[in-house]
Amino acid sequence: MRKERREERRGPRRGEHCRGAARRGSLRSETPLHVASLLALLLVALAGVTIPVRAQDTDAVQRIARDVIPEVERAVGLTFRRPPVVVSRSRDQVRGYLSRKIAQEMPPPEMRGVERAYRAFGLISGEADLRRLMLDLYSEQVAGFYDPDSATLFVVRGADPAMVRLILAHELVHALQDQYMSLNAILKLRRQNDRQMAGQAVAEGQATLASILALTPGADLPSLEGMWDGVREGIRSQQEAMPVFAAAPRIIQEGLLFPYLYGAEFMRTFGERRARTDEQPYGNRLPVSTEQVLHPSRYTAREAPVRLSFPPLLPGDTLVYDDDFGEFETRVALETWGVAEADAIAAASGWNGDRYEVLGTPAGTAVVWATAWDTTQDAADFARTLRSGWARGPGRVASRRWRADALTVGGVSVVRLIDAPNGWAGWARVPDVRVRR
Repeated sequence: MRKERREERRGPRRGEHCRGAARRGSLRSETPLHVASLLALLLVALAGVTIPVRAQDTDAVQRIARDVIPEVERAVGLTFRRPPVVVSRSRDQVRGYLSRKIAQEMPPPEMRGVERAYRAFGLISGEADLRRLMLDLYSEQVAGFYDPDSATLFVVRGADPAMVRLILAHELVHALQDQYMSLNAILKLRRQNDRQMAGQAVAEGQATLASILALTPGADLPSLEGMWDGVREGIRSQQEAMPVFAAAPRIIQEGLLFPYLYGAEFMRTFGERRARTDEQPYGNRLPVSTEQVLHPSRYTAREAPVRLSFPPLLPGDTLVYDDDFGEFETRVALETWGVAEADAIAAASGWNGDRYEVLGTPAGTAVVWATAWDTTQDAADFARTLRSGWARGPGRVASRRWRADALTVGGVSVVRLIDAPNGWAGWARVPDVRVRR
């Protein structure tokens, strides 16, 4: 019985269902990426074709949108309450918008906190400029996006009509979603990375799946199960088409792909189980963790993660950044530290909540990360894998100490990681972990 449960939680193996990916210890969850071009590039990469470029003015884009709207409504199972606003913009205008949006969603102090957290966890190099990277990434990929602030769908001038149709199908789903739930409510969550990624998986996953169904009426959903693995590998191979993406750290790449691929698989399984065509996982039915996205049975059971916290900071210490990773990014972090993919998936499969703090101390940067687990065995398995990865990755600094302990806190199995300078005062009074009910 125990073994069967562990297999269910592990998620699909290579060649089974989707094999997705994830992002961020903090970044993806606070910078929106609503660009159907990523889906287009995914499908183009899989097909191995090249799309020519042609100009599209607003009138032409609106004509294509009117043609696509009925198919989008059919694919989603909802109808527009009001006509969507669709316009075209130059690539320079779009880049300017993205720059302003990143500054708005991630002000410089927040971005610096994310960078420092990423570096502390060994997820990016010391010289990485995340703001520049995200702007270059979005500019490289963007061909269209829906902006919930203005309730307007923008298409970049210069795309081929066939690509515009795909972009519009994807982004019209976002426009339709925004009339039934607040996309901004998902995008503006703060320091709730895992929950935001889960909400984005519904938004992007539904748009990915529905745009395919809208443009290929009669498509057999079960036949898409094995497609995601090929799509993921296909886009990774497109280094010439997407050099910025190809060179990005794993945590960034995986975070950009996760909502599209795992989200699409989540929405496929949701569609098979729903009782009515207009039934949607919106509002209080949104998944609350990437665990629920990865394991639909956990979504059905509404299995919510344990909430963890730490005691007040020691005198002289300051909070640089705090957030959570979630099951998926815990898996990606392990892989970044050199753990084999299958081992990382298995080690993260019993995840039941996490929280981290990156601290500024008089001696240097300190990291405290607590993870909750379903069982004592899950915690022991993760602690063993974590120690192996951390020792090969962030833990190889002579001027620092680290430890990873398996604990029981309020009946919950917990693993606590601490990595800090040798001279940190906290070593004399190691922070405990608190479970909030």
